[in-house]
Amino acid sequence: MTDIESHLAPYAARSALSRGRAHAEPGSTSRSEFQRDRDRIIHCTAFRRLEYKTQVFVNHEGDLFRTRLTHSLEVAQIARSIARHLGLNEDLVEAISLAHDLGHTPFGHAGQDALNTCMQQYGGFEHNLQSLLVVDVLEERYGGFDGLNLTFETREGILKHCSRVNAAALGELGRRFLEGTQPSMEAQLANLADEIAYNNHDIDDGLRSGLLTIEQMQDVPLWVEHHAEALRAFPGLNGRRLINETVRRMINALIVDLIATTQANVARLAPASIDDVRATGPLVAFSEDMRREATALKRFLFQNLYRHYQVMRMSSKAGRIITDLFELFMDDPRLLPQQYQADGKDQPRLIAHYIAGMTDRYAIREYRRLFEVREGI
Repeated sequence: MTDIESHLAPYAARSALSRGRAHAEPGSTSRSEFQRDRDRIIHCTAFRRLEYKTQVFVNHEGDLFRTRLTHSLEVAQIARSIARHLGLNEDLVEAISLAHDLGHTPFGHAGQDALNTCMQQYGGFEHNLQSLLVVDVLEERYGGFDGLNLTFETREGILKHCSRVNAAALGELGRRFLEGTQPSMEAQLANLADEIAYNNHDIDDGLRSGLLTIEQMQDVPLWVEHHAEALRAFPGLNGRRLINETVRRMINALIVDLIATTQANVARLAPASIDDVRATGPLVAFSEDMRREATALKRFLFQNLYRHYQVMRMSSKAGRIITDLFELFMDDPRLLPQQYQADGKDQPRLIAHYIAGMTDRYAIREYRRLFEVREGI
């Protein structure tokens, strides 16, 4: 196969230098190893389920709001665009971006928090670790191994955060959380592309839903600047077009700043290989000024959208669904599908796998089947 990675910067990840897969496989004659990872992720069951998992708004609340699937596609698009500017491996950053939410529970962060509370005495629940478990163990697609058998580099990028206890059990993959070293630049980039996507698109969804108003957005400096810029470019513009013009300018400003700051970091620290990247502090970053503005945006969304009473009402319902399902299955595991029943200490974790794999609408249906008495159920 022609070296399709010959154009990459010296500090980028390369398939030929990958730390490999847990189970050795013959190489492909037409695709790089990271391309194979991306393709396996797109074709897996957990990826398809993202279509019906919440970003902020529960799936049944409207067809125009982001889901985990559309969010993951947006992250991948942003990350690939930046990777091309920086000479990084686009296929690896795309694979990480598409896989980063595979282990997320139904009902977004409300579901994750509820499941983590249920699992406290059994080791807790971390959605990043769950995403890794999905690709390492839980997917059942191949005859020779469990999971998707992805490369070390893709798995490293999926595991954005990890407790020290869990990191210690992961061997080489968890070592950076114990030693304070860095992942590849592709992994660093996917992490910040995720932040760019969800912050700006949550604004769009918040305004579309009516939970946020244009008047409230005047408290966000990043919005004010680019809202004014959009009006200067298109005097008299209003409604959805004005919102879209503002949001896209915000995204562009964050991307341009990230590229410039990262290029300056690379020039200053001069990493010559991916090993240098791992031994250096974070290279992919916003400038200090942009980081302050992005943090102010996150704080605004937390206070005005994620803690809006209507979102909190649905979050409360979601937490109750997750908690009640977990407790019921713990009381009587016979109510679980056969493959999630176990004798002994593994039962709580199997229940967590079952619940985490649910879509929003499946969790609601399961709750109704188990707790409501109605004719026809």
